[in-house]
Amino acid sequence: MNEEKNIKRASGWWALSPLLVFLCLYLATSIIVNDFYKVPITVAFLVSSCYAIAITKGLKLDQRIYQFSVGASNKNIMLMVWIFILAGAFAQSAKQMGAINATVNLTLHILPDNLLLAGIFIASCFISLSIGTSVGTIVALTPVATGLAQRTGIDLPFMVAIVVGGSFFGDNLSFISDTTIASTKTQGCVMRDKFRVNSMIVVPAALIVLGIYIFQGLSVIAPAQTQEIEWLKVIPYLVVLGTAIAGINVMIVLLLGIISTAIIGIPTGSFSIFEWFGAMGSGITGMGELIIITLLAGGMLETIRYNGGIDFIIEKLTRHVNGKRGAELSIAALVSIANLCTANNTIAIITTGPIAKDIAGKFNLDRRKVASILDTFSCFIPGINPYGAPLLMAAGLANISPISIVGNLYYPFTMGTFALLAILFRYPRRYS
Repeated sequence: MNEEKNIKRASGWWALSPLLVFLCLYLATSIIVNDFYKVPITVAFLVSSCYAIAITKGLKLDQRIYQFSVGASNKNIMLMVWIFILAGAFAQSAKQMGAINATVNLTLHILPDNLLLAGIFIASCFISLSIGTSVGTIVALTPVATGLAQRTGIDLPFMVAIVVGGSFFGDNLSFISDTTIASTKTQGCVMRDKFRVNSMIVVPAALIVLGIYIFQGLSVIAPAQTQEIEWLKVIPYLVVLGTAIAGINVMIVLLLGIISTAIIGIPTGSFSIFEWFGAMGSGITGMGELIIITLLAGGMLETIRYNGGIDFIIEKLTRHVNGKRGAELSIAALVSIANLCTANNTIAIITTGPIAKDIAGKFNLDRRKVASILDTFSCFIPGINPYGAPLLMAAGLANISPISIVGNLYYPFTMGTFALLAILFRYPRRYS
């Protein structure tokens, strides 16, 4: 144990360098050449993963590879892989049976043209608040948003970003969200109190973004509805949305959605049973790149953790904390960087939560405000992180680059700005 600690201490900033290699190879290069497809994200992760294994000290090569594999096979990574597989199978089978077209037609029929953007944002906020997960919301709404973009001529990354942004509103505030549970448990406060503080910070941000979407929606003109709404084919999406809102596990939700496509699609002649199998297989295959990225990211980030990257950041950020404002800023920075290094907001909160609690005790911070900071910044980072599960999932379902979504994420950036201003201006006063 002492030897491992010494290795970690000696690593310092070097332990974080794989993350820098990835960002430089993928993000910086893509920005320079103005093309986010020149360097495939899988190649960027492969190079940075090999580099992470190479710089790990104190272990033989097979042990380094084993350590990398521990991260790639982490239970959270495997859970995401399962969700990706089921999401791909559902999305393609629903598309082939006509469920997406039917749902798009219904949406265009119900929502006025000028409220289409705002309506999608409100739906995303409501569903995520009900189910407490951004990924579940993205799985349910991204195919519909993609179909709406194709029918209305709205920029696809922009439309997908509306869904992603709204999904983090509920992920941040929901009482059943794992981030809410983790942040309140680590700080020892009641969910209701954390919700009250949190809502004072992020609800104004959501209202501003909603106003922007209403204004931008004034120029949206949807095509005249000439197609008859096939109500029967809407059922698979109603099943997915209904069971998700009921709080059923996202994997069960997707399984029920897949089964419902067969129950409706085969008798109506949308496809045969073998075509149904083929659609599911095609959807799963389409998620292959996403799964590879997730496994490589999990392994690389575990190597960074093993080499002491997260411990090093925590030590550096907490060394010179001075005053309440600085203490709150350090907590926000801790959970944000931990999130970048783990690509999982719940793990980031669990990792930094006890340290945040110690900082809160030392500087007499309100635990409800601290829990809100942990939760808000742990949702802000995944909301803009191109290699995080939510953006990868949305990009995979829409068949676009995750980077193309980032620049259109109005709500996550607004939420992060409001959260930072709440720290700087000591808002809300009662809890600061």
